[in-house]
Amino acid sequence: MNGEQVCVIGGGLAGITAALRLIDAGARVTLLEARPELGGATYSFRRGDLVVDTGQHVFLRCYHEYRQLLDRLGTAGDAHVQDVFAVPILRVGVPPHLLTRTRRLPAPAHLLPALVNYRPLRMGQRIAAIRGAAALRTVDPDDPANDDVSFGDWLTRHGQDAPTVRRLWELICVAALNAPPHLASLALAARVFRTGLLDRADAGDIGRPTVPLSELHGEPARALLRRVGGTVRTGVKVREIVPDRGGFQVSADGVRLDAEAVVLAVPHPQAARLVPPQAAPDRERWAGLGAAPIVNVHVRYQERVTDLEFAAALDNPVQWVFDRTPPGARGQYLVTSISAAETVLRTPSAELGRSQLAALADLFPAARRTPVRDVFVTREPRATFRQGPGTRRDRPAAGTRLPGMVLAGAWTDTGWPDTMEGAVRSGRQAADVVLAHLGSKTSTTEALR
Repeated sequence: MNGEQVCVIGGGLAGITAALRLIDAGARVTLLEARPELGGATYSFRRGDLVVDTGQHVFLRCYHEYRQLLDRLGTAGDAHVQDVFAVPILRVGVPPHLLTRTRRLPAPAHLLPALVNYRPLRMGQRIAAIRGAAALRTVDPDDPANDDVSFGDWLTRHGQDAPTVRRLWELICVAALNAPPHLASLALAARVFRTGLLDRADAGDIGRPTVPLSELHGEPARALLRRVGGTVRTGVKVREIVPDRGGFQVSADGVRLDAEAVVLAVPHPQAARLVPPQAAPDRERWAGLGAAPIVNVHVRYQERVTDLEFAAALDNPVQWVFDRTPPGARGQYLVTSISAAETVLRTPSAELGRSQLAALADLFPAARRTPVRDVFVTREPRATFRQGPGTRRDRPAAGTRLPGMVLAGAWTDTGWPDTMEGAVRSGRQAADVVLAHLGSKTSTTEALR
């Protein structure tokens, strides 16, 4: 490669990954990002003395490409991975139950004790859940037919009653796919449960950032890209991409760039507006991916109310709760995360704050008598695309009909849900398509000499 110019549009995890891979291969890369900072959906902002993440992002040990990106950014030490999968399950009025795998058995038997002893279910329901898990292990997440099926319908056909679905399968499905089982693709659910929990004993061990997301991704990515020779321009919104003499002209705020290839690493609504029509004549179908919201309620107590680092709640308005107290800070900073949050997306902040405070007080009795310093709400209306049945046919491949015009983002057809791992995989796939295109152009040019 002779230092071809590539423009990467979008500075989220997909764009960062694509840019680094292209630079490693010898391309000259300019990354344009509309926001002031890199990181995409994984960013932080300040509220007084507090650094706030917009969402509570966790990952699994099986997120291999995402973890490789952290290694490359030099921030792997700023995220903690459990030694063994363990989730405290909270219910009002009963002691917490720890859902955990055994270290002594290989997959899938590693989860057998967890299901046999899962107190939120009756024994008959536990046996049915074990049978369901065994059946799910045979579902191929790459079979297009499975993408047309609802996970909820599949669970019903495999003997899972409503309480079992609500207290076990939904607990993980909503957190992983931002959708309840009856609105989730069976193929994507199988990817989550098989890859994360059933196929390898250690795959589902949970990782959590120990620093704000901007310190984990955006800031180190900007520094690294510049250090390895990339050009990074933030606060620049791209307006138009025009094919031009075998390449592209990219027009943005105060920028006009000629590029041999373009990686469009932005959410699907923006991608549909920017992609040249001849590159994706069917781009209107991307609208079918829609959007699913996540809402977070942030609570700062004057004293600690729980020793748990995170937990899931059953039969309670709190779905998941995370302790995000900064090191050395007084009191405790808890964040509740509500996925598939359509019913509360437009609830007034004061009302939502009151309901979550009451729910936290039910789960943590100490919260009833502990003064609250601050309560506020953050909303992500387009946190993920809607990962329902039939999703895959609306997810485009990285390559388009126009050579050199490439798509990236967790919404593209990675075979993975809309996760940080999916975003990183899409960036790698996009870079590989660009490199193949540039390599073919170089070979053709040399053959004509």
